[in-house]
Amino acid sequence: MTQPSYPSPLDPAELGFEKIVYEKVPPRATITMNRPEVLNAFDFQLLRELARACEDASYDDEIRVVVLTGAGRAFCVGADLRNWANEYLGKPNEYWKWFGAFKDAHDRLREIGKPTLARINGICVGGGNELQMACDLAVMVDEAFIRHVGPEHGSVPAGGATQWLTIFVGDRRAREIVLMCEELPARKAEEWGLVNWAVPAAELDAKVDAVVENLARKLPQTTRYAKQHLNFWKDFAWHETINHARDWLALSMATEEPQAAVRRFVEKERP
Repeated sequence: MTQPSYPSPLDPAELGFEKIVYEKVPPRATITMNRPEVLNAFDFQLLRELARACEDASYDDEIRVVVLTGAGRAFCVGADLRNWANEYLGKPNEYWKWFGAFKDAHDRLREIGKPTLARINGICVGGGNELQMACDLAVMVDEAFIRHVGPEHGSVPAGGATQWLTIFVGDRRAREIVLMCEELPARKAEEWGLVNWAVPAAELDAKVDAVVENLARKLPQTTRYAKQHLNFWKDFAWHETINHARDWLALSMATEEPQAAVRRFVEKERP
């Protein structure tokens, strides 16, 4: 992955990405999480590439809107638990390092200085929902669902969900999503304000195009400042909690409860 020597954009082909697809067709840049074999579950490398793509898009004055989506039948199902089991489970220091990449990707996406649109093309679970909440707007295919499963799999969803769900949907609904671990259909997610639009699959790209066209007409400097102000409550909740969550989760991963839960999941999912 190519690192910058100056804050200027590069051609996507020069960036050497392997786990995302990054495309720029001004005024739009599209970042596609590209691990369809694991429903776009993110590992350390994908998170690093996502952060670098967001950085590049922020440097490119020809890009007015950034779209985040997933390859295949899922948007993103959060962290790759098999990778966790092999690399981070029971290793607090290593998990802490991994979480730093997760935090950096979130910060780069949220602070990109341009409107961001989540194109939720399929199921959206755990950290995937946290990534779409980091975007400004979201279009979701109406046959998909959102779900959090942390309390079942040994991980508190403190990478955005516990911070932002109350802002998006209110306290009671946030508790229902996090504690019940049930599927939230796209239409209900739209009704609750967790996404902006739920549309049939055949209309997904047309809706994304219309939203991008609308956003691209706006004045970039004024839009950047408006977005900064709109981010106030999300930023406040994030910065007041995320480093504490990083340390607590790292220590928690050394205890028996999450280790047993992750092992059960991995064994259940093993072919």
